[in-house]
Amino acid sequence: MVPSWFQPTPDSLWNRYRDKPRLRIGSLFHLVWTVYVFGDLVFAEKLGPYWIPATAITFPMFLMLYGLSYVRPVREARLYAIAVALMGYATLKFNTSGGACYVIYACAMMGFDGVPKRCFIGIAAVIAGFMATAWLLLSWPFAVMATLSFIALSVGSVNVIYRFNAQRDAELKLSHDEVRRLAAAAERERIGRDLHDLLGHTLSLITLKLELSRRLLDRDAAAARREMEEAEQVAREALAEVRSAVTGIRASGVVAELAAARLLLNTAMIDFIYTSEMPVLPARVDAELALVLREAVTNIHRHAGASCAEVMVAMDTRACTMTVKDNGRGVDGGEGNGICGMRERVRALGGTLVFESSRQKGTVLRIEVPLTPADRLLSHASVGAPVALPLAGPGRMAS
Repeated sequence: MVPSWFQPTPDSLWNRYRDKPRLRIGSLFHLVWTVYVFGDLVFAEKLGPYWIPATAITFPMFLMLYGLSYVRPVREARLYAIAVALMGYATLKFNTSGGACYVIYACAMMGFDGVPKRCFIGIAAVIAGFMATAWLLLSWPFAVMATLSFIALSVGSVNVIYRFNAQRDAELKLSHDEVRRLAAAAERERIGRDLHDLLGHTLSLITLKLELSRRLLDRDAAAARREMEEAEQVAREALAEVRSAVTGIRASGVVAELAAARLLLNTAMIDFIYTSEMPVLPARVDAELALVLREAVTNIHRHAGASCAEVMVAMDTRACTMTVKDNGRGVDGGEGNGICGMRERVRALGGTLVFESSRQKGTVLRIEVPLTPADRLLSHASVGAPVALPLAGPGRMAS
């Protein structure tokens, strides 16, 4: 049974990492550096008479204090750091490497909690205490004190910077989750408004015609039949409009896929250049090219090992073209299942897909889909080919 004092509290570092088992293991792995507590066995010419009892007493105490700093409330970590630092000062005379090791751990523990300014003040105080003890009481050489102080400052600073970077990453993730939640809520509201506008008038009209046909049924059967036929026609038209609206909701489109690709690739530290002014694509082409683009971007993210990717979409009176490039490792072998699937989608549109890839020279996908007369009529007002203008920063747009 673990004593109640060592049971992790809700506000402890251990519970803070409950969803991150790797960080928990990492916190235990840091104890590997305690090997330097026994460094005098290797580096010292002769051990002092009190080295064994000093080490036997302080090392278990250090392990206990270090463990408490993880399982007790994180606001108490500073107190355990101070205790470890004082124990280090007291150990320097009897176990040189062990005392210095305790001081370095104390600086690391100072970074467990608090704002950066407070953490660095605590680290500076621990180092100042070490310098005073080593200089005034033990007469250590300045070079040795400076070296150990620099190591302690570096370890403590890395701990502070790492913790605050992790906090910023967590806050950024929460912000992204909130943006996605708000976007989903806005989309639900939009769909609700669209369906209301689409069905409200239509259903009211059907209701009125059915009421009228019920009243005319006994007096004028022909007029009642005519009203019911009109109500049936209105219902069929409403059903077609609902199907069209649902199809539009399900299809993400190339513009939405470009936004998703930017988020995916930038998260993987891949610079993404894409079209900022998209031509209005025919619906049948837009939906299928979006799926092809999704598969291509997924391949870049998972397999290409690229640092830069680019997507260009253009359309003229003859055809719609999309080019996807990356500077990744490329392939020498045949086409995989992903390329075959993309090729089948493009072929179903009557288009062609050209796949070019070579080892260490990247990959290029060129897709061309011919436009039908109906496509040209619907897209006549939006014809035009975008021009690539590289802009600074990740997720760059080419306008």
